[in-house]
Amino acid sequence: MADASEALIVIDIQNDFCPGGALAVAGGDEIVPRVNALMQEYPVTVLTQDWHPEEHSSFAVLHDEPAFSTVEMPYGAQTLWPVHCVWGTPGAAFHPALNVDPADLILRKGFRAHVDSYSAFFENDRRTPTGLAGYLRERGISDLTFVGLALDFCVAWSAIDAAKLGFRARVLEGACRAIDLNGSLAAARDAMRAAGVTLAK
Repeated sequence: MADASEALIVIDIQNDFCPGGALAVAGGDEIVPRVNALMQEYPVTVLTQDWHPEEHSSFAVLHDEPAFSTVEMPYGAQTLWPVHCVWGTPGAAFHPALNVDPADLILRKGFRAHVDSYSAFFENDRRTPTGLAGYLRERGISDLTFVGLALDFCVAWSAIDAAKLGFRARVLEGACRAIDLNGSLAAARDAMRAAGVTLAK
């Protein structure tokens, strides 16, 4: 069992990020059994859920640009995505095999139409907090283990922000899957290591 100061952060294991979904990550559903087992080992578990309005600014269709291209937003470069995880749709729901019952907190992110939100801690403007850091500190948590989807985007951004906020952050790569868009996986690994995130299997 993990120590009382440790929490498991489960990132975005939702239908749209699993095979058959609108923004499917290859093998995304393969991690669910391990994640379910890990949830039994941690005193605190947080699940994050991508949760977009229908006309979210990160959706390529709103920009007349191809999906996976990059545009400049007021807060910086933004990858454009296929429409995904629209709130209230089956795609936004957690994968049906994911055991959500052990979750202490379900944190929804990306619900502001004008800014995307990869990290569990901040919107992509890098300034607007989600409140997760305060929640974890009030629970006495100092060590975070990250799993989920996708390793090179939401998992990496969350782990990097955790380290910057003073938490000890670890990513279990074997309980994640990546999109690997134009070298994004290698870049994410480098960025995580540079931020002091521990990468483990």
